[in-house]
Parts: sequence; C-alpha cells; structure tokens
Amino acid sequence: MKKSSKYLSTGVAMLVAAAMLFALVGTVSAKPIKIRFSHVVSPNTPKGQAADMFAKLANERLAGKVEVQVFPNSQLYTDGKVLDALSTGSVEMAAPSTSKFTSWVPQLQLFDLPFLFKNSEVLYQTMDGKVGQKMFKMLGKKNMLGLALWDNGFKQLSDNKHEIRTPSDLAGLKYRIMSSKVLEAQFKAVGANPLVMPFSEVYSALEQGVIDGQENTWSNIYSKKFYEVQKYITGTDHGYLGYLVVTNAQFWNHLPKDVRTELEAILKEVTAWIRINALKINMEQKALIVASGVTTVTDLTEAEKDAFREAFKPVHAEFRDVVGGDLIDAVYELNAKN
Repeated sequence: MKKSSKYLSTGVAMLVAAAMLFALVGTVSAKPIKIRFSHVVSPNTPKGQAADMFAKLANERLAGKVEVQVFPNSQLYTDGKVLDALSTGSVEMAAPSTSKFTSWVPQLQLFDLPFLFKNSEVLYQTMDGKVGQKMFKMLGKKNMLGLALWDNGFKQLSDNKHEIRTPSDLAGLKYRIMSSKVLEAQFKAVGANPLVMPFSEVYSALEQGVIDGQENTWSNIYSKKFYEVQKYITGTDHGYLGYLVVTNAQFWNHLPKDVRTELEAILKEVTAWIRINALKINMEQKALIVASGVTTVTDLTEAEKDAFREAFKPVHAEFRDVVGGDLIDAVYELNAKN
C-alpha cells in the first residue's frame, strides 16, 4: 500500500510538473498582438507626440500582450492610401485628417469649414457632443471604427509672392490643399487656385515653385521645414486641422476584452493630453520660425480676420445641405454661448 502511495505521489508530482512546463511554454510562445500605427507627420508634431505616447503607454501597461509600433513621415502609407491598408489588414491604426473621410461621411466636412469655430472650447464641445458621436457612428459604413479625435490646431497661410493681409491678396495664387471639396471652395471663394497634393510632396513643390503656398498649423510648417521655402507666413487661424484615430472594426472587436479596455483608456488619456499640449507645441514652434529670421511672419488683427470671415461666408452656405444645416447651426449656437 505504501509502495502504491509512493508511486501515486510521484505520478501526481510528474503531472503537476508537466502542467507547469506546458503553461510556461505556452506563455513563452504566445506572441504579443502587433499594432502598426501609421501617420504622415513628424514625431515632434502634436499628432506625432500623441502617437508615440500611445505606443509607450500601451507597451508598458500591456507588456507581452501587445506591441505597438509607430511609423511616422509616411514611412508606410500616405493619408490617401492608409484607409485601404486598414481595410486589408496591412496596418492596424492610423490618424488621417478628418478631410480624408469625407467621401463616405460628408458631414465630417464640418471641420474643414473656414472660420466656423470661434475657439478651441467650441471645437471640443462639438467633438464631445452629439455632433461628434453621430459622425463616429457613420464610419461603420466602411468597417472603420473611430477611436478618438486628436487635436493639432488651427491653420495659417504661407506663400512666396507677397504678404497676405486681405482676402484679395490670395487672388491668383496656387495653394496646395488636402483632398477636400470645402477647402477647394474656400480658396476659390477668394480667387486662389487650389491644387490637391499629398503632404509628403509639399516641400519640394514649394521649393520648385509648382505651388505658391500652403495652409497648415505652425507645428507642421516648422517640422516639415515649409517655412524655409516660403517668404511669408500669415497667422490667420482660419481653419481647423484635426485627426481621426481609426482602426479596422473587425480587428478591434476581436481583441481580448481586457486589452481593448486598456487601449481605450490609454487613448482617452492621450486625447486629453493632446488637447492641453497641442497649442503649446504650436506656439513654441511658431516662436522658432520667427527666431529663424528665414521668413516674414505676420499676425492678422481681429478686424482683418473679420474681412476673411465675410469672404468665406458663402462657403458655409454652399455646403449647408451637404454637411447638414443642423450641424452647422449647432456650432453657431455654441459660438454664441462661448
């Protein structure tokens, strides 16, 4: 009997050891879920810093479960091609500008309308309220899932011909734009000639005189060195530039629940961070542009901005039915309250 007990104990011990070894091997062999995050701007921009922050926090808090890699500066895809890459699983996350989604969610053109948002407070209330929630749901048409809206800031105008102080100063100038019907109408409203062009080609086009100017945030103008090939920059704050962080809905919904919950919490944290820091980054990099002495920087007065607001009013009216009069009116109401 004692001998049987001895064998039984030995057998149990061997089974326990085997189970532990199997569990250890299983743990070691389990590979972390790879998440490739593609974007087109430099790492030192608000979006670039937010993407890196998201990757750092995810890799720390979900070590062994996920591995986030960020690919900036169009290393993988341009904004024009990244949505197709998301749909085929060639990349897991991206943050294109809102204008890249307007072909199937035309309501997102709301964010392209010039001088629509009175200030950042109105902008954030729009994003976080019913308007933003409604637009996120519309992305499901293409199996896309909107995860967050990341802030960059308001755009400025630059050119190589002359200082811009009035709407008529833009007449005849060739301006690079993102693919957006609103932005096309914006420049045509003041007699300029808009030209759609990938972000990665803008510097060389400015340098070679293919285009006369471009519109962008201070951080993009600085990080991509556009100011080095532009004689004039005018601080207009005329339009908003934000990014929609998206993923493939099928990929995201099949993540383990604990992983998905933690990633969503991290995204919320990063979104709050970028809202506080985007303006700071832009102002710091504007100061660097001014200090360089390479280009002439002019800030419009409120009276001068009013002239631009008046010139761009027809654009709001033109896209009222396309974007939705209710959405535009909702922003007007927020402007009146703030």
